[in-house]
Amino acid sequence: MSAATDSLKGAALMVAAMACFTVEDALIKGLSGAFAPAQIVWMLGLGGAVAFVAWLTVSGQGIWSPHYLRPRVLARTGFEVFGSCCFISALALIPLSLASAVIQATPLVVAMGAAVFLGATVGWRRWAAIGFGFAGVLLIIRPGAAGFEPAVLLAVAGMLALAGRDLVTRTMPGVVSGARLSLHAFASLVPAGILLQVALGEPLVTPELAQFGVLALCVAIGMAGYLTIVAATRLGDIAVVSSFRYSRMLFALFVGVAFFGERPGAATLIGVGVVIASGLFTLIREARLRAASQA
Repeated sequence: MSAATDSLKGAALMVAAMACFTVEDALIKGLSGAFAPAQIVWMLGLGGAVAFVAWLTVSGQGIWSPHYLRPRVLARTGFEVFGSCCFISALALIPLSLASAVIQATPLVVAMGAAVFLGATVGWRRWAAIGFGFAGVLLIIRPGAAGFEPAVLLAVAGMLALAGRDLVTRTMPGVVSGARLSLHAFASLVPAGILLQVALGEPLVTPELAQFGVLALCVAIGMAGYLTIVAATRLGDIAVVSSFRYSRMLFALFVGVAFFGERPGAATLIGVGVVIASGLFTLIREARLRAASQA
């Protein structure tokens, strides 16, 4: 099988994974009309933990690992929990397309963090792309403008935390599988969500049968997205395949307009374009430098 065919299959899988995550975000936003964000956090955490326990059991892998207590694993989970709490809260309060637009800046923050904290070499071209990308984020959130939504800062905080998770993951030895890391993160969402709900004084709402079905669908689609993105990253040129992560924005725009009646403004759309262009340049430039160093 040719490298081009592998890359094409990987790209198709990446697009499918992004579609799954967009549907999951839309379902979460729909649930926010009936449940407090903190309750959604711990219910999804519980469902995800049960799903990963079942998967690890069926695949013959152990559920517990002493590596769960390693500082870097705990730090990764902490970033994941904080980011999930912020992003789910943002989905409840701001348009889906706006929350998704902010999250597109994650690769840029990861690239900057790798240079600042991990000693990665970043040339002036990528620094310029990162700077343009952050200018795009400012166009999206428009601080100080009449239409500024303070709740968008929750999406920004979630994006920064998820970038922190990815940075910590880069420094971790491959002693804990992705499935176990996901189980650790989902299980940690349960106490975090409950504590947040109690701290905020939010009421506990008992889900109806149909809502249980939506929650189960959220977990199933999230699992499908996870498995698909793992398969995608194992095929073809990683720079080509990873660039299709930005298809999530297109799906979010469609779902937001078609199902939630959202109408993103021109500044938001321009900002999204700037962020995506900057991210694509950063991904491609990094891949070329990596290939040159291995030649």
